[in-house]
Amino acid sequence: MLSIVKKLGPGLLFAGAAIGVSHLVQSTRAGADFGLGLLWALLLVNVFKYPFFQFGPRYAAATGESLLEGYQKLGKGVLIAYFILNLATMFTIQTAVTIVTAGLAHSIFGDLSFLNFGFESISSVEIWTVIILMVCLFILFLGKYSTLDKLIKIIIVTLTISTLTAVSFAFIEFDKPIALLQVLPDNTTEIIFLIAFMGWMPAPLDISVWHSIWAIEKKKDEGSFTPKQALLDFNIGYLGAIILGIAFVCLGYFIMFNTGETFSNKAAVFSNQLIDLYTKSLGSWAFVIIGIAAFTTMFSTTITTLDASPRAMTKSLEILYQKSLKNGYLYWILILAFGTIFIFLAFASEMGLLVKIATILSFITAPFYAIINYKLISSKHTPKDWRPSLKLHILSWMGILFLFGFSIWYLTFL
Repeated sequence: MLSIVKKLGPGLLFAGAAIGVSHLVQSTRAGADFGLGLLWALLLVNVFKYPFFQFGPRYAAATGESLLEGYQKLGKGVLIAYFILNLATMFTIQTAVTIVTAGLAHSIFGDLSFLNFGFESISSVEIWTVIILMVCLFILFLGKYSTLDKLIKIIIVTLTISTLTAVSFAFIEFDKPIALLQVLPDNTTEIIFLIAFMGWMPAPLDISVWHSIWAIEKKKDEGSFTPKQALLDFNIGYLGAIILGIAFVCLGYFIMFNTGETFSNKAAVFSNQLIDLYTKSLGSWAFVIIGIAAFTTMFSTTITTLDASPRAMTKSLEILYQKSLKNGYLYWILILAFGTIFIFLAFASEMGLLVKIATILSFITAPFYAIINYKLISSKHTPKDWRPSLKLHILSWMGILFLFGFSIWYLTFL
């Protein structure tokens, strides 16, 4: 058992990146607004996105290359398109996840506005944002991949136990019949939420690129990371992300459905509302459990996204220019960290807008990643033994149609 746990890594990093805004914010809101009525969307999008996420570690373990090298083999234009898309979205994504984490830190650990050095315009959430980013930078600079690999196992176990514990107590306190009636949103506001909900459920498809990079790092760290190990590792992480997605929908349903609560777009207010609703329904004793579940959920996403985007940007440039960039990771992670702080200061009061923009962008770009991942894994660049089976081919075709169909459906409502 311990040997299996030791081999796990990239799949848990995937889960850590995935279990964040999509779960804590979007899934909770889905449960609060629709009860269990959007479980169909959660399960469907996870099924149809599955092959395109899986192709990342499959390709990396089978070839010893990340998806980025594969994109270059498909054509330089494909890699350039990825680079541009990632550059366009990485700051918004990082800001969206960090602002929620900072809001939770403010609610759980306290107000730090006394550290504003006399600048009254600087809020506690803004101070927490800087602290969280600095802590993440310190961890990543100090220990690099090996430390992140060990840390994420602790975080994932902690958030899983605390989340499932919270769901169990919420279910015990729930005194109404369970309503499983599924619903299809039929107005513009609800449809926009549905697309945003599915956009990051369980995660944006570009995380498949990150996963392939982490798989290569795992192979360097361990000396061996076979395709079978990579797929087992991925499946465990993916299943965990689905289970916890359902758990957060249930939490929203058990605690918030029909409460009439309107969530604020301000990070600190939203976090206080979220935790207060849980503690009012379950009792003040639940503060610790909910606090741990919420904060570890968002911290795992913050640190994994902060690590992954700079790796992807550096690797992309190295491939495009055919040369090693000695301090590329350092430069990109600092650019991302300070860019996040800048965007946060400019849009601190618009957390909801940032989350919505980031999630919708992720869904609209999903067909691009689905097609290129499928094309690469089915091509001569992948060893024949590790190309998709007929069942996986069929699921991939259905997934591409699903992602295209919903993207077009959404665009008709703009």
